[in-house]
Amino acid sequence: MGRILKWLIYLALVGFVALVTYAYIGPFVGADFSAEKSEVRIPVSLDLE
Repeated sequence: MGRILKWLIYLALVGFVALVTYAYIGPFVGADFSAEKSEVRIPVSLDLE
């Protein structure tokens, strides 16, 4: 049981490191993580009584 838990921790750690590495290196290899920018205007009516 201890070996399985140890391997799961190692696997989670390697997965986390791989995800962080991909997030930093991704834009250099063509992955675009930026949000789409667009202006949104919503009319608001205020009740001033």
